[in-house]
Amino acid sequence: MLTALTIKNYALIDHLQVNFNQGLTIITGETGAGKSILLGGLSLILGKRADLSALKNTEVKCVIEAVFDVSNYKLESLFKKFDFDYEALTIIRREILPSGKSRAFVNDSPVNLNGLQALGAQLIDIHSQHETMQLMDDAYQFQVIDALANNQKDLQNYKAALKTYKILQKEYDELLKFQAEAIKEHDYNSYLLKELEEAKLIDGELQELEETYETLNNVEDIKEELSAVNQLLSEEQIGVMSALLVAKNGLQKISKFSGKYEDVFNRVASSSIEINDIFTEIESLQEDLDLDPEKLTLVSNKLELINTLLKKHLAGDVAELISIKNELSEKVAVTERLDDTISDKLQEVEVSQKAIDALAHTIHTKRMKSIPGLTKELEALLQQLGMPNARFNITLNPSVAFRNNGKDDLSFLFSANKGGAFNELKKAASGGELSRIMLAIKSILSNYVQLPSIMFDEIDSGVSGEISNKMGEIMRDMSKSMQVFTITHIPQIAAKGNTHYKVYKEDVGEVTQTNLRLLNHDERIVEIAQMLGGIEISTSAMAHAKQLLN
Repeated sequence: MLTALTIKNYALIDHLQVNFNQGLTIITGETGAGKSILLGGLSLILGKRADLSALKNTEVKCVIEAVFDVSNYKLESLFKKFDFDYEALTIIRREILPSGKSRAFVNDSPVNLNGLQALGAQLIDIHSQHETMQLMDDAYQFQVIDALANNQKDLQNYKAALKTYKILQKEYDELLKFQAEAIKEHDYNSYLLKELEEAKLIDGELQELEETYETLNNVEDIKEELSAVNQLLSEEQIGVMSALLVAKNGLQKISKFSGKYEDVFNRVASSSIEINDIFTEIESLQEDLDLDPEKLTLVSNKLELINTLLKKHLAGDVAELISIKNELSEKVAVTERLDDTISDKLQEVEVSQKAIDALAHTIHTKRMKSIPGLTKELEALLQQLGMPNARFNITLNPSVAFRNNGKDDLSFLFSANKGGAFNELKKAASGGELSRIMLAIKSILSNYVQLPSIMFDEIDSGVSGEISNKMGEIMRDMSKSMQVFTITHIPQIAAKGNTHYKVYKEDVGEVTQTNLRLLNHDERIVEIAQMLGGIEISTSAMAHAKQLLN
């Protein structure tokens, strides 16, 4: 509920500070006194866009601040959603700077207008004759029925299940789309995979194959060179091995005379051993060398295949080809597994759909049970509000499509006159009738759900004595479970309030200002008497005013 409102430098208001209580609060004042200014300032708190024209003094910022007791509103999740600091007594402040820039704060933390509007919608409902279009909104009509049907928990579960269903359905559709594309590529990918698999590629084999090819392709030249080297090493007369042996024997004889000779001897001895090893290795290489045209052909073919595959797949080496082969293998496998994957996903979709259908059926059943009671209550209230022939025809039919609030099509038809045909509200009801219908609906809703504070802005326009008296009683009954404000020109309604404020203009120096004042009991009698008979208060008007208040 709204507990306090402060307005500084807004329109004709210089500085206004007022506290409010629970119950029915009456606001009266002469036409043009500034009641609309008060509503305009409050609208800024609720997230309405502001401009520089709102400033009374364009050199000073405008500040509008409201304090709300939100302890019973269960708004913790909304505060968390918009990252607001939650406080049981929440302060909302709007500032309009002389530059024209607007700022908004919730509990001293800056917020954007989207978040402020979402919060404001939960705190105050400003209702006037011009705002009855909400009645024609399909979503609002469902809200009314669901409130009476106590569908809040079921709707939460339904919306969560619908979200899951939409995700699963999207995944299923994407799988079907992927399958259609994959099938086009499957044959080609399978051909490429088979080609790479048949190549039996081994990482690092390219260099080995190239060396083998060069060896087999030049076997005669290699044999000839190895033989010449062998002969050079082993020739009995001039061979390196024979020469080293003679040198080693000679050096051995003189090695005992000096360490220098011994060092040279050791070096020659080591060289002799190394040369012998080389000779043995060359003999082994010669034995391994055989002319093998068949192996040469195999190696050549494998090299040609690998080089062809490297070019075809724009790969740098065999390792990259193996990686490409693995990717193709996965693609082919995924395509071949798609039927099972799609079947499993379809089963998930069907299970999810059954769950939503069950929830939608529960919601539908509870709605159907609540409609007769809603119709009866509405018609009874409207009869008291001077519409004795008002009738409603509310029908609910199951729909094929899943909607955000169930699987129902709602028809909310109205007839104001006896024997008249049922039609849509906007065609069948006048502006005044719509206001009374809205009041009746709000009155009914207040018995089922925690409504935000509501402000009726001259909703009683054009209503006569007895009906306005009933209107006042309905508002007073509503105020037992919620905070209700009403701006009125009708004394019968004004007398029903728990508290009564008067909006008035006064001239301060050369400036006209709008202000708001809480009336005491005696002042209320005078105010209501003036509403009954004008500025010149008669004795009968005073008596009537006292009677209304009592």
